[in-house]
Amino acid sequence: MARSAPSIDAYGGGGFRLDGQRHDGSLLIVADEARDWSVRTLGELTPESLAPVFAAGRAEVEFLLLGVGARNAPPPKPIRQALLAAGIGLEFMDTPAAARLYNVLTSEGRRVAAALIAV
Repeated sequence: MARSAPSIDAYGGGGFRLDGQRHDGSLLIVADEARDWSVRTLGELTPESLAPVFAAGRAEVEFLLLGVGARNAPPPKPIRQALLAAGIGLEFMDTPAAARLYNVLTSEGRRVAAALIAV
C-alpha cells in the first residue's frame, strides 16, 4: 500500500515544517494525516488528547511515537496504561529525535502515529 505520510522537514521555533509548509504549534499525525494538536507540555497530555490515535486503532497504528518536548521524560501513567489496553505500542523521546525517527519509520512503510509537542 502506498503511503502519503507527510515529511517533517524541520522543527523548532514553536512548530514544524511539513512538506515545505510551516505548521505552528504541536502536531498529531495519524493515518498519514497531520493535524493541529492542543497539547503544549507533557503535563497537558491525557488519553483524551490522543483520541484520534485510539480511534484509528491497531489497523492504522502499530505504535505511537511521542515527542515529549525539548527533554526526554516519561509520559504520565494513564497514557501508558491506555495505550497498553488498546494494544498500541509507545516510544517516547525528545521531540527533535522523534521528528527524525518519524521520517525514517514512515519511509520504511511503518504504520506509526506521531504526537509531537512543539519546541
